[in-house]
Order: sequence, then C-alpha cells, then structure tokens
Amino acid sequence: MENREYIISGMTCGGCVSRAKKALESLEGVASAHVQLEAPQATLHLEYQLTLNELQAALNNAGHYTLSEVAPQPAAPSKQETSSPKRSFLETYKPLLMIVGMLLLVTGSLQWGQWDGMEWMRHFMAGFFLVFSFFKLLNVQGFASSYRMYDWIAGAWPTWGFIYPFVELALGLAYLVDFQPFATNGITFVLMTLGAGSVIQSNLSKRKIQCACLGDVFQLPMSFVTIVEDGVMALMAGWMLLS
Repeated sequence: MENREYIISGMTCGGCVSRAKKALESLEGVASAHVQLEAPQATLHLEYQLTLNELQAALNNAGHYTLSEVAPQPAAPSKQETSSPKRSFLETYKPLLMIVGMLLLVTGSLQWGQWDGMEWMRHFMAGFFLVFSFFKLLNVQGFASSYRMYDWIAGAWPTWGFIYPFVELALGLAYLVDFQPFATNGITFVLMTLGAGSVIQSNLSKRKIQCACLGDVFQLPMSFVTIVEDGVMALMAGWMLLS
C-alpha cells in the first residue's frame, strides 16, 4: 500500500469534493481517497503505482479539474535517512540569516551620521521585497507549487502563487521610491498578516512543508522563523501606517 498527495485545481465546493472523490475511488488500484478543499486536496491510498495521466483521466469524468502531484509519502524512512545528522539552526537558516544580515548592514549604513527610523524601515522593506521577489522569480512555477501548500489565498486560488512574486517586486519598488506610502503600507500589512496566519496554521498542523519565502532555491523548512519574518514586516507596515 502506498500513500500519495495531490493538488486538485478547480474545486470550489463540497459538491466538487464529492465528485472528485467518487471519480478517483472508481479507478482500479485506488483503495481509498481523502479529498478536501484545502491543499493538498487529495490523499490517495494506492494498492499499486498509478501514473498521473491515469489518475487525471479518471478525474476528468468528475469535471474540469487538474491534478498535480505533491510528493510521495514513503512507508518508512531509509537507513540513510534515519542515520543522517540533524542540522543546527544556523546550518538550516544560514541563507535567510545572511540575506537579512546584509539588508540590515546596507540599510543601516544609509543612516550613517543621521538616523531616521522611518526612512530606515522604508529602505529595509524595499530591500526585503526586492531580494525575496528575485529568488521567487527564478522559478515561479516551483514557488507557486510550494506556496499553495500552506498559503490561504493560494490554496483557494492557485493563480495567486504565480502573481505573488510580481506583487512583492512592485511593493519593493514602491518602498524604494516612496510611492503612495499609505496604500503600499496597507497592502503590505494585509499580505504579511495573512501570510503569518497561514504559516501559524501550517505549523500547528505539524505538517513538514518547505517554506517558499526564498522560492525553491533554498530548502528551508516552515517554522517559527517564517512566522517572525511575516510578523515583523506586518508590524513595520502597521507602524508606518500609524505614524
């Protein structure tokens, strides 16, 4: 018996869930199917391996839904996996810590001799969004696949995962030139608050999901660090809105 998780795009209601479940379970080789609206939308218990095309063909009978594979779940970890040493906090988050450190160094240097906290926050947020959008734009498809695994909006509307890197790029440019600060900070506050909420829910569910904050370039796990990252950005945007 083998378990596999899949993303099903196009489902919008309980009726879609019921039709998709019935179609998948009608396929020989599928012992049972758990289908839901939240990502991953389908968990299949397979008696033997089935190709994505075979599963998609069965799903086509239920409606206009698109199936994509998340990742296979092995029955048990291999000996090599169980013996591999656990990485330390610094080893795991080194890329993220280096990026944030460089942003702090550069934006702090701009304030040399005459500190302006509001200007520093604006420059830091500009750098944050420009750098993080760059890594996402290196592979938008890969980012979108990881992002919809935990983000509330992308889970309900997968296209948001393809749009979001460009939204971050636009916010970075807006902060850089101080364009419409009220609107820019308002959008940032909403997006970062929703992002923190999505990450908190994912962490509470105890699911091991890759963080998409740096696209798929660095394999960073979803953790408390991601919550702090979104939370601090939301607090900065909120402070600038009220100031």
